[in-house]
This record gives sequence, structure tokens and C-alpha cells, in this order.
Amino acid sequence: MWSRLRESCARVFRSLRLEQDSGKESGTHNLFEAAAVYVSARAADDQERIDEASGWVSPEALSFGVSELACRAVLTLARERDESPQAVARALLGLPAT
Repeated sequence: MWSRLRESCARVFRSLRLEQDSGKESGTHNLFEAAAVYVSARAADDQERIDEASGWVSPEALSFGVSELACRAVLTLARERDESPQAVARALLGLPAT
């Protein structure tokens, strides 16, 4: 019984992997790719790339991706600077320390 269940799950995972791979070839982008391109384009003031990345995913998905990128960036900087994430976020935004 367990072997049949394992085989069935393996088939499902293989099919999902194949669908994702084929989607990549057709030019689809995930929300994290869109967020990375969007944020880097904003930093470079590249309106053409901003518009392009904005069209890859829904506005809600892009917002989530940008938020996740911001969280990861603040955590990474906090570790590098040996500071709290709150202190780093406030410094990045030009806010006074609490």
C-alpha cells in the first residue's frame, strides 16, 4: 500500500516539475523573479524594466514578492551589521533611531 502511495506521489511531483519546466521555456516568470527585476529597475530608475516586470504577475503577487524581498534584505543587512532588523529598516528609510 505504501509503495503505491509513494509511486503515485512521485508521478504527481514529476508531472508538476515538467509543467514548471515547460512554463519556463514559454517565458513565464514567477513572483520572485518579477520582484527582483522590479526592485532593481526601480533602483536604477529604469521605467521600461519596471513596466515589464509589473506585467509578469498580478499586482498582488508583485506586492508580496517585493515585501518578501524587503524582509530578506533587511534581515541580511541586520546580520552583516550586527544590528536589529528594526534599526536597519529605520536607517534605510532615514528615520531616527528609537
